[in-house]
Amino acid sequence: MIEVKGLTRRYGAVTALAGVSFRVESGQIAGLLGPNGAGKSTVMKILTGSLAASGGSAMVAGRDLASEPLAARRAVGFMPEHVALPGDESVWSMLEFVADLKGVPRDGRVARLEELLVQTGLQDVRHRLSGRLSHGFRKRLGLAQALVGDPPVLVLDEPTSGLDPNQIVGIRELIRGMRGQRTVLMSSHILSEVSALCERVVILDRGCVVAERSGDGLGDGAAAGASARKVVLSWDGDRALVAAALARVAGVDDVVITETGAEVSIAGNAVEIRPRLVESVLQAGGQLQNIHDKGPSLEDLFLSLTGAKGHASAPAAPAAAPADTVAEAPADGPADDRGEDPA
Repeated sequence: MIEVKGLTRRYGAVTALAGVSFRVESGQIAGLLGPNGAGKSTVMKILTGSLAASGGSAMVAGRDLASEPLAARRAVGFMPEHVALPGDESVWSMLEFVADLKGVPRDGRVARLEELLVQTGLQDVRHRLSGRLSHGFRKRLGLAQALVGDPPVLVLDEPTSGLDPNQIVGIRELIRGMRGQRTVLMSSHILSEVSALCERVVILDRGCVVAERSGDGLGDGAAAGASARKVVLSWDGDRALVAAALARVAGVDDVVITETGAEVSIAGNAVEIRPRLVESVLQAGGQLQNIHDKGPSLEDLFLSLTGAKGHASAPAAPAAAPADTVAEAPADGPADDRGEDPA
């Protein structure tokens, strides 16, 4: 479990986080979204114990990072966007070194590391020097070192950035397999990836939480006036019979029969509900022709809430922002002042 309450972080006159609050339940995969400079990296640095908060509180796995820093750090595995590895160490020796640092008991350690090699697909490069690994294998090694010590919480910063499509699929499957076993907080600029992997999404802009969203449906913290998530289906077969079956699916709020099928309003995680809708159509004797979403996508929500469209044409004046809202760091200031790497 991750719980953040009123988290603030200031660098002199610059506010990187302004009262950020959110919660990720145990076993849940959550996405942390926001434009560059929104404060995502600052949140992750605080959660991993590498940066102190200016105010508020943060807990991981029931451990408070301020009062129990060592216990909290032991509960977290961190995979940075850019994995720094010593070039003269093999994959195996690197994992052994991390196990030493994390105090992993020697009894059963070899078996645990062997299991990690298989889990992350590194068994064929176990003796290769990390400095000679491809980018994809470096990412896998970064994930493997985060898993050493079997932490209940994982924080992943852009886990698939720079990977080819095959490598992306592999890392996604690894992360998806952690659902229900570990609490995962991941940042990504690939919104389709977040939609596919995450059960919850927290969107930051200028150091503040501007929305929280559960699955493909809007959460309670979403923007006012946003339309409900709908799924449109078309099929050959009895309209009324299939529509009645759709209405019985858990998570369906309403079913409106159309000329070719139905428009279904859902509440909850659409990634989980869609397969049930398809199954209901087939079980009711219908032959599914098409299924697609209707309503604001995650990309639409992101752009509208972070003001990305407006920023592209007319940047907002700094004076218009409230006093507690993050201001942009000076161009010549340190990268951390902006809460994000500039890339």
